Amino acid sequence: MHISFHGADRGVTGSCHLIECNGKKILIDCGMYQGGHELAEDNAADFGFDPTQIDFLLLTHAHLDHSGRIPLLCKRGFRGEIITTAASRELARLVMLDAAHLQEEESRYQSRKRVRHGSKHMPEPLYTVLDALNSTEQFGRTAQYNQVLELAPGVTATFYDAGHILGSASILLQLNEAGTSRRVFFSGDIGNAGRPLLRPPQTPGDVDAVIMETTYGDRLHKAIAPSVEELYDAVNETFRRGGNVIIPTFALERAQELLYYLREGSEQGRIPRSAQVFLDSPMAISATSIFQHHPDCYDTDISQALHQGHDLFHLPGLHFVRETAESAALNRIGGGAIIMAGSGMCTGGRIRHHLRHNLWRSESSVVFVGFAAAGTLARLIIDGVKHVRIFGEDIPVRARIHTINGFSAHADQAELLAWHKQLGSPEKTFLVHGEPDTMRQFSLQLHDTNVIMPELHQRFEL
Repeated sequence: MHISFHGADRGVTGSCHLIECNGKKILIDCGMYQGGHELAEDNAADFGFDPTQIDFLLLTHAHLDHSGRIPLLCKRGFRGEIITTAASRELARLVMLDAAHLQEEESRYQSRKRVRHGSKHMPEPLYTVLDALNSTEQFGRTAQYNQVLELAPGVTATFYDAGHILGSASILLQLNEAGTSRRVFFSGDIGNAGRPLLRPPQTPGDVDAVIMETTYGDRLHKAIAPSVEELYDAVNETFRRGGNVIIPTFALERAQELLYYLREGSEQGRIPRSAQVFLDSPMAISATSIFQHHPDCYDTDISQALHQGHDLFHLPGLHFVRETAESAALNRIGGGAIIMAGSGMCTGGRIRHHLRHNLWRSESSVVFVGFAAAGTLARLIIDGVKHVRIFGEDIPVRARIHTINGFSAHADQAELLAWHKQLGSPEKTFLVHGEPDTMRQFSLQLHDTNVIMPELHQRFEL
């Protein structure tokens, strides 16, 4: 039995891990690297294994950094079965098709630039919309939480609710080979407990080895209640100044959670009932629809409300913006608007247009409510740069910048430590999905534990 690491190793994105047992090869996630444009080469690089030899792909959840290279894996010869939860299957299809569309657009844009400069070499997208559609044909069995799935003789998988986004899971592999048995637990992304929509993360008890994320392994989150108050204060102060509130938003979970709190704030009179809220993200709009018809994934109270037909994500003044022309028209709004758009790290998408039109305005605000990887535009703004480059234009940063960490969908250091403690005393703890300094700081908190921080393509015996 062996495990090897092929993404999110001493880095936050690109999750991909490979288990070998009884002649079977089982991949856990196949995510895209995210950050700067220089990561395009990493996404196109060799996986570190032969895709044609993989028997199963188990998907923890639908975020791009966990699912985004699945179409490329299939394009390069993977013909095995993809297994995930019902909600993750729907959301992953949405994410992969959106990623393919963006790559095709970028390829066409770069081709036009090269033609103008006399180049004959035209860039190809990492994968196309057709590739993404073809990959969805390989989704097979649907995983139910806490139910054992047999993958092969001596190999079973059990999905546990990770509480991160809709349908997210941590995955326990029970491995038996040549008289040796191992319980190996993959965290996926561990949710931030106490948030209103999802259940807290689950664990299976004692395990022999754990592969766990450490995104926020060096810090504590602000509690959710004061974070909501901070959001309301940012909205009200911005409106008093006559500006707009710009929120870079992840399409899955974060957009829906924000709509939930904005609805509550409107109903309670905490923000103006006349506030105009624009969800400027076709993917987030589609994801919101998916969120409505998976009530089984929610905490009990939320699930009951959905079963009774309540729309938890709608508020007066909410506008769904799908068309590009409608999005462009938002830039003519001088004040009184809350504009939520992707991408959450500002690496692309419609948010960059809204930043271009609002960052230089001292009356406006930009509210960050999620993780921003090193090298992204979001991270630069959060870190306090005075000017940013957007669409070739130098934009001064004069807007009020808010960073509200309580909305994070990831567990903080205390929650990660408590989660790890529930696993007994694992013989090996592999830390992944975190920046190197964060991993090192978190490892110091794991006393009397064999902690390993694998490098890319490293292989270990279990």
